[in-house]
Amino acid sequence: MLEKTYITLLGTIHYWIHMIDTDIATLVFLPGLTADHRLFEKQIEYFQGKYNVFVWDAPAHAASWPFQFDFDLFDKVKWLNGIFKQENITRPVIVGQSMGGYVGQTYAELYPENLKGFVSIDSAPLQRKYVTGMELWLLKRMEPVYFYYPWKSLLKSGTNGVAVSEYGRKLMYEIMMVYDGDKKRYSQIAGHGFKILANAMEANLPYEIKCPALLICGEQDHAGSCIRYNKAWHKNTGIPLEWIKGAGHNSNTDKPEIVNRLIERVVKQIQ
Repeated sequence: MLEKTYITLLGTIHYWIHMIDTDIATLVFLPGLTADHRLFEKQIEYFQGKYNVFVWDAPAHAASWPFQFDFDLFDKVKWLNGIFKQENITRPVIVGQSMGGYVGQTYAELYPENLKGFVSIDSAPLQRKYVTGMELWLLKRMEPVYFYYPWKSLLKSGTNGVAVSEYGRKLMYEIMMVYDGDKKRYSQIAGHGFKILANAMEANLPYEIKCPALLICGEQDHAGSCIRYNKAWHKNTGIPLEWIKGAGHNSNTDKPEIVNRLIERVVKQIQ
């Protein structure tokens, strides 16, 4: 994987890419909020050499710092599309975990003709109808909650709360330790992420997925109301839903072999 950069007016985005052929699918791996590119190391390991692969540190995350917190979900997607143009990525299949899934749905809204495939991993629908007013109110006010929460407790909940496997928990611990000693930055990343998510929901756009798609959710995903949201998402849209036994919120780290096979199934639909 080659590390490259994309410069914006608010900061520089770092991403990693391996291109084989611009005419084949590019798997675009988008990590969840506060996670970085390492979240998908088992997927990169499996798919590199089979397809084009891409993963980023989202704006303000890990290597994509310093970065001004003056952007929304739509800006994020426009930058992502700018990277696609820079790299001549013409057949993107977005694989988004949690917040990465919301980025994928926003991409589907802004660039519906470009998106060739979509896989949601422990994410949820972006449409306004799925959330309550109280949920939106809370999402906009999460930064102080994270800031005043003891760091050791955050570390524990941020690792044990998102993964079931030893590997998944260890990986998330290492990712969180990037912010050890700088809880203010961690709180800003989390708080800003939840806020722009709420704003995108309040925009009340269709966020329709018009390409081959798949919903993946861990049976032990207890982050927010992911299980409830995925059941409703599947019921309302007919997008296939796969439950991953023995997996939490980061099901791609808990059960990578199963998740990799499911991702490949979607990619084969568009080849």
